[in-house]
Amino acid sequence: MSSTPSTSCIAFAGSRQIAAGELQQVALKVHESTNSGALAPVLIFDDVTSKLIELDLRGEADDLLKRIASMEEAAAPNRPVDVIVDAIRKPGRPKLGVVAREVTLLPRHWDWLAGQPGGASVALRKLVEQARRSNQERDRLRLAQGAAYRFMSTMAGNEPGFEEAARALFAGNQVRLAEIVEPWPIDVRDHAKKLAERAFESPVVD
Repeated sequence: MSSTPSTSCIAFAGSRQIAAGELQQVALKVHESTNSGALAPVLIFDDVTSKLIELDLRGEADDLLKRIASMEEAAAPNRPVDVIVDAIRKPGRPKLGVVAREVTLLPRHWDWLAGQPGGASVALRKLVEQARRSNQERDRLRLAQGAAYRFMSTMAGNEPGFEEAARALFAGNQVRLAEIVEPWPIDVRDHAKKLAERAFESPVVD
């Protein structure tokens, strides 16, 4: 599997949508379609990110479901053992699910962080949370545009007007995008428009 899928995905046989929903359900439909001798190539997309999901379709349906369950279990986030043990040893300590990562900074950055209340870790967490809040809408837009473009380039890269449709997507021109994609295969067109709508949604005002 090329990405950790969300609970929702969508499958296409050629330009025709054949399934949508939770991965297990879609995988069974794809397995059935493949075993029936369908000639069109089948692609499965994560419905949120539009990243391709690769499945090993060999064997029976039960074998496929077992492999999916194993993949999802392996992809599930795990807390380090020392954090879990520490949380058990000190019941009053919040279970933060801390994951260690390597951060490369210049000496002056480390010096500044070391002088902050709580030390470098606390200061970095505060900075990240502040950046997340201030860039939330920008990040939402970027991810939505990326998902729509990823699907369009995979499924409609050779369709007429693709490049102009991409420009309309990133320019925020929903009307123009709808006009351009109208001649595309129906299922591809409809899913592209659905994904693009997320990029055209008005910002949420607190």
